[in-house]
Amino acid sequence: MPIAVMIVPLLAAAVPAPDTRPILVTGHAWAPFISPMGEPFRAHSMTDDTLADWFRKADRNGDGLLTADEMVADADRFFATLDSDHNGEIDPDELANYEYEIAPDVQVMSKTRPAPGDPGRQAARNEGDSGRQGRRMRGDDALGLDQLGIGGRLQGAARYGLLDLPEPVAAADTDFDRGISLTEFRAAALRRFNLLDTAHRGSLTLVQLEAVRSAALAKDRRTKHDPNAPDDRVGNGLPPDR
Repeated sequence: MPIAVMIVPLLAAAVPAPDTRPILVTGHAWAPFISPMGEPFRAHSMTDDTLADWFRKADRNGDGLLTADEMVADADRFFATLDSDHNGEIDPDELANYEYEIAPDVQVMSKTRPAPGDPGRQAARNEGDSGRQGRRMRGDDALGLDQLGIGGRLQGAARYGLLDLPEPVAAADTDFDRGISLTEFRAAALRRFNLLDTAHRGSLTLVQLEAVRSAALAKDRRTKHDPNAPDDRVGNGLPPDR
Protein backbone atom coordinates (compact mmCIF):
# COMPACT_ATOMS: atom_id res chain seq x y z
CA MET A 1 0.00 0.00 0.00
CA PRO A 2 2.67 2.55 0.79
CA ILE A 3 4.15 1.92 -2.65
CA ALA A 4 0.78 2.46 -4.39
CA VAL A 5 0.24 5.71 -2.54
CA MET A 6 3.53 7.01 -3.84
CA ILE A 7 2.88 6.00 -7.49
CA VAL A 8 -0.46 7.82 -7.89
CA PRO A 9 0.94 11.31 -7.39
CA LEU A 10 3.72 10.55 -9.90
CA LEU A 11 1.21 9.49 -12.58
CA ALA A 12 -0.87 12.60 -12.01
CA ALA A 13 2.18 14.76 -12.41
CA ALA A 14 2.99 13.09 -15.76
CA VAL A 15 -0.36 14.16 -17.31
CA PRO A 16 -0.01 17.68 -18.81
CA ALA A 17 -2.50 20.27 -17.67
CA PRO A 18 -5.01 21.36 -20.33
CA ASP A 19 -4.01 24.49 -22.28
CA THR A 20 -6.55 27.11 -21.34
CA ARG A 21 -4.91 29.92 -23.27
CA PRO A 22 -7.28 31.57 -25.81
CA ILE A 23 -6.83 30.87 -29.52
CA LEU A 24 -6.10 34.17 -31.24
CA VAL A 25 -7.07 34.64 -34.88
CA THR A 26 -5.60 37.62 -36.71
CA GLY A 27 -7.68 39.14 -39.48
CA HIS A 28 -6.55 41.41 -42.31
CA ALA A 29 -8.38 44.08 -44.25
CA TRP A 30 -8.21 42.63 -47.77
CA ALA A 31 -10.16 42.00 -50.92
CA PRO A 32 -9.23 40.95 -54.43
CA PHE A 33 -10.46 42.95 -57.40
CA ILE A 34 -12.21 40.93 -60.10
CA SER A 35 -12.19 42.68 -63.46
CA PRO A 36 -15.33 43.05 -65.60
CA MET A 37 -14.19 40.00 -67.57
CA GLY A 38 -13.58 37.95 -64.43
CA GLU A 39 -9.82 38.18 -63.94
CA PRO A 40 -8.77 38.30 -60.26
CA PHE A 41 -6.16 40.83 -59.13
CA ARG A 42 -4.81 40.04 -55.68
CA ALA A 43 -3.00 42.26 -53.22
CA HIS A 44 0.51 41.33 -52.10
CA SER A 45 0.73 44.05 -49.48
CA MET A 46 -1.69 46.15 -47.46
CA THR A 47 -1.07 49.13 -49.75
CA ASP A 48 -1.74 47.44 -53.11
CA ASP A 49 -4.54 48.99 -55.18
CA THR A 50 -5.92 46.04 -57.11
CA LEU A 51 -8.44 48.05 -59.14
CA ALA A 52 -5.64 50.36 -60.27
CA ASP A 53 -3.48 47.33 -61.11
CA TRP A 54 -6.13 46.08 -63.52
CA PHE A 55 -6.78 49.53 -64.98
CA ARG A 56 -3.09 50.10 -65.76
CA LYS A 57 -2.89 46.70 -67.42
CA ALA A 58 -6.00 47.27 -69.52
CA ASP A 59 -5.04 50.87 -70.45
CA ARG A 60 -2.62 49.68 -73.12
CA ASN A 61 -1.37 53.10 -74.26
CA GLY A 62 -1.12 54.47 -70.73
CA ASP A 63 -3.10 57.64 -71.43
CA GLY A 64 -5.33 57.27 -68.37
CA LEU A 65 -8.41 56.49 -70.49
CA LEU A 66 -9.83 53.03 -70.93
CA THR A 67 -11.58 52.69 -74.30
CA ALA A 68 -13.90 50.00 -75.65
CA ASP A 69 -11.12 48.70 -77.91
CA GLU A 70 -8.81 48.39 -74.91
CA MET A 71 -11.54 46.58 -72.98
CA VAL A 72 -11.87 44.07 -75.83
CA ALA A 73 -8.09 43.66 -76.01
CA ASP A 74 -8.06 43.00 -72.26
CA ALA A 75 -10.75 40.36 -72.78
CA ASP A 76 -8.66 38.74 -75.52
CA ARG A 77 -5.67 38.52 -73.19
CA PHE A 78 -7.62 36.86 -70.39
CA PHE A 79 -9.45 34.57 -72.83
CA ALA A 80 -6.06 33.20 -73.94
CA THR A 81 -5.33 32.34 -70.31
CA LEU A 82 -8.65 30.57 -69.78
CA ASP A 83 -8.56 28.68 -73.10
CA SER A 84 -5.81 26.36 -71.92
CA ASP A 85 -6.12 23.92 -74.85
CA HIS A 86 -6.15 26.84 -77.35
CA ASN A 87 -9.12 25.54 -79.32
CA GLY A 88 -10.86 28.92 -79.40
CA GLU A 89 -13.48 28.08 -76.77
CA ILE A 90 -13.72 28.01 -72.98
CA ASP A 91 -15.25 24.58 -72.40
CA PRO A 92 -16.89 23.26 -69.18
CA ASP A 93 -13.60 21.87 -67.82
CA GLU A 94 -11.82 25.16 -68.41
CA LEU A 95 -14.72 27.01 -66.82
CA ALA A 96 -14.52 24.74 -63.77
CA ASN A 97 -10.78 25.41 -63.58
CA TYR A 98 -11.54 29.13 -63.56
CA GLU A 99 -14.13 28.81 -60.78
CA TYR A 100 -12.12 26.45 -58.57
CA GLU A 101 -8.50 27.38 -59.24
CA ILE A 102 -8.13 30.81 -60.85
CA ALA A 103 -10.95 32.71 -59.13
CA PRO A 104 -12.59 30.63 -56.37
CA ASP A 105 -13.85 33.95 -54.99
CA VAL A 106 -16.75 33.77 -57.47
CA GLN A 107 -18.28 30.96 -55.41
CA VAL A 108 -20.90 32.16 -52.98
CA MET A 109 -19.98 29.33 -50.58
CA SER A 110 -16.23 29.69 -51.03
CA LYS A 111 -15.70 29.61 -47.26
CA THR A 112 -16.53 25.88 -47.30
CA ARG A 113 -14.68 25.14 -50.55
CA PRO A 114 -12.28 22.13 -50.27
CA ALA A 115 -8.62 23.11 -50.13
CA PRO A 116 -6.21 22.23 -52.99
CA GLY A 117 -5.35 18.54 -52.79
CA ASP A 118 -8.43 17.65 -50.77
CA PRO A 119 -9.96 14.33 -52.04
CA GLY A 120 -13.41 15.97 -51.98
CA ARG A 121 -12.36 18.80 -54.30
CA GLN A 122 -13.28 17.01 -57.55
CA ALA A 123 -16.64 15.95 -56.12
CA ALA A 124 -17.32 19.57 -55.19
CA ARG A 125 -16.46 20.64 -58.73
CA ASN A 126 -18.86 18.06 -60.17
CA GLU A 127 -21.60 19.15 -57.79
CA GLY A 128 -21.07 22.75 -58.83
CA ASP A 129 -21.75 22.02 -62.50
CA SER A 130 -25.52 22.06 -61.99
CA GLY A 131 -25.43 25.41 -60.23
CA ARG A 132 -23.15 26.84 -62.88
CA GLN A 133 -25.78 26.39 -65.59
CA GLY A 134 -28.29 28.32 -63.49
CA ARG A 135 -25.87 31.20 -63.02
CA ARG A 136 -25.55 31.55 -66.79
CA MET A 137 -29.16 32.69 -66.88
CA ARG A 138 -28.12 35.91 -65.16
CA GLY A 139 -26.28 37.21 -68.20
CA ASP A 140 -25.14 40.71 -69.13
CA ASP A 141 -28.46 41.67 -70.70
CA ALA A 142 -30.24 41.36 -67.34
CA LEU A 143 -27.71 43.43 -65.41
CA GLY A 144 -27.22 47.06 -64.55
CA LEU A 145 -25.30 49.17 -62.07
CA ASP A 146 -28.39 49.53 -59.86
CA GLN A 147 -29.09 45.79 -59.61
CA LEU A 148 -27.14 44.37 -56.70
CA GLY A 149 -27.84 40.68 -56.49
CA ILE A 150 -30.48 38.60 -54.80
CA GLY A 151 -32.25 40.55 -52.10
CA GLY A 152 -29.96 43.53 -52.60
CA ARG A 153 -26.86 41.55 -51.59
CA LEU A 154 -23.87 41.15 -53.86
CA GLN A 155 -23.14 37.58 -54.90
CA GLY A 156 -19.98 35.83 -56.08
CA ALA A 157 -17.61 37.98 -58.13
CA ALA A 158 -19.95 40.98 -57.77
CA ARG A 159 -18.59 41.37 -54.23
CA TYR A 160 -15.19 42.23 -55.72
CA GLY A 161 -15.92 43.93 -59.03
CA LEU A 162 -17.67 46.79 -60.79
CA LEU A 163 -20.79 45.06 -62.14
CA ASP A 164 -23.39 42.71 -60.69
CA LEU A 165 -21.93 39.64 -62.37
CA PRO A 166 -21.72 36.74 -59.90
CA GLU A 167 -19.82 34.67 -62.49
CA PRO A 168 -18.42 36.96 -65.22
CA VAL A 169 -16.96 34.24 -67.45
CA ALA A 170 -20.03 31.97 -67.52
CA ALA A 171 -22.27 35.00 -68.10
CA ALA A 172 -20.61 35.50 -71.50
CA ASP A 173 -22.17 32.26 -72.75
CA THR A 174 -25.16 33.93 -74.38
CA ASP A 175 -26.29 30.93 -76.45
CA PHE A 176 -26.16 28.58 -73.42
CA ASP A 177 -24.26 25.86 -75.30
CA ARG A 178 -21.88 25.30 -72.34
CA GLY A 179 -19.00 26.83 -74.24
CA ILE A 180 -17.76 30.42 -74.50
CA SER A 181 -16.26 31.44 -77.83
CA LEU A 182 -13.87 34.33 -78.35
CA THR A 183 -16.64 36.11 -80.25
CA GLU A 184 -18.97 35.80 -77.25
CA PHE A 185 -16.25 36.96 -74.86
CA ARG A 186 -15.49 40.02 -77.01
CA ALA A 187 -19.20 40.86 -77.27
CA ALA A 188 -19.47 40.60 -73.48
CA ALA A 189 -16.54 43.00 -73.10
CA LEU A 190 -18.33 45.59 -75.25
CA ARG A 191 -21.61 45.20 -73.35
CA ARG A 192 -19.84 45.60 -70.02
CA PHE A 193 -17.92 48.63 -71.21
CA ASN A 194 -21.22 50.26 -72.20
CA LEU A 195 -22.73 49.44 -68.81
CA LEU A 196 -19.83 51.22 -67.12
CA ASP A 197 -19.73 54.14 -69.57
CA THR A 198 -22.96 55.65 -68.29
CA ALA A 199 -22.04 59.10 -69.63
CA HIS A 200 -21.43 57.67 -73.12
CA ARG A 201 -18.06 59.42 -73.43
CA GLY A 202 -16.38 56.45 -75.09
CA SER A 203 -13.75 56.17 -72.36
CA LEU A 204 -13.44 55.47 -68.66
CA THR A 205 -11.04 56.88 -66.09
CA LEU A 206 -9.76 55.23 -62.94
CA VAL A 207 -11.51 57.88 -60.85
CA GLN A 208 -14.83 57.05 -62.51
CA LEU A 209 -14.41 53.34 -61.87
CA GLU A 210 -13.42 53.92 -58.26
CA ALA A 211 -16.68 55.85 -57.82
CA VAL A 212 -18.66 53.01 -59.44
CA ARG A 213 -17.07 50.48 -57.12
CA SER A 214 -17.69 52.57 -54.02
CA ALA A 215 -21.33 53.14 -54.98
CA ALA A 216 -21.94 49.43 -55.59
CA LEU A 217 -20.42 48.39 -52.28
CA ALA A 218 -22.35 51.09 -50.41
CA LYS A 219 -25.61 49.61 -51.70
CA ASP A 220 -24.69 46.12 -50.54
CA ARG A 221 -26.43 45.65 -47.22
CA ARG A 222 -23.61 43.46 -45.95
CA THR A 223 -20.97 46.15 -46.48
CA LYS A 224 -19.75 47.86 -43.34
CA HIS A 225 -19.73 51.64 -43.67
CA ASP A 226 -16.92 52.05 -41.14
CA PRO A 227 -13.75 52.18 -43.31
CA ASN A 228 -11.75 50.73 -40.41
CA ALA A 229 -14.08 47.77 -39.90
CA PRO A 230 -12.78 44.32 -40.90
CA ASP A 231 -13.72 43.08 -44.35
CA ASP A 232 -16.32 40.30 -43.97
CA ARG A 233 -16.41 39.20 -47.59
CA VAL A 234 -15.55 35.56 -48.35
CA GLY A 235 -12.55 34.57 -50.45
CA ASN A 236 -8.81 34.05 -50.32
CA GLY A 237 -6.86 35.94 -47.69
CA LEU A 238 -4.02 38.36 -48.21
CA PRO A 239 -0.79 36.47 -48.97
CA PRO A 240 2.51 37.37 -47.27
CA ASP A 241 4.43 40.38 -48.56
CA ARG A 242 6.86 39.50 -51.33
